[in-house]
Amino acid sequence: MVDLSQYLPILIFLGIALVLSSAFVFLPMAVARLTGTHQPDAEKLSEYECGFPAFEDPRSQFDVRFYLVAILFIIFDLEAAFLYPWAVSVFHLGWTAWGAMMVFIAELALGLVYAWKKGALDWE
Repeated sequence: MVDLSQYLPILIFLGIALVLSSAFVFLPMAVARLTGTHQPDAEKLSEYECGFPAFEDPRSQFDVRFYLVAILFIIFDLEAAFLYPWAVSVFHLGWTAWGAMMVFIAELALGLVYAWKKGALDWE
């Protein structure tokens, strides 16, 4: 027979966490409704992040070029992340490390040329 009493402290902890998190979420809403501070009006419901009303559906699809630019940024950011530690230790690593990094940079340059020729960097 398995002794489940060892799990009682964990169950108590989860119960207390559930009660406290629910209290932190729902108690301020209940107090606002009871004290009268919950009075939505046009000023409170207006846009505050960008300053102007939305003119499109917020669930509309993004243009694929946003994703291409993001992917290219990540690729070249990773290249820089690999290049700095290599540059610090290249004299201790020898010619093999230098050749490997030149192959890596050449591959990235070919990828950049390919993206450029395909028009992934052109913005209309």
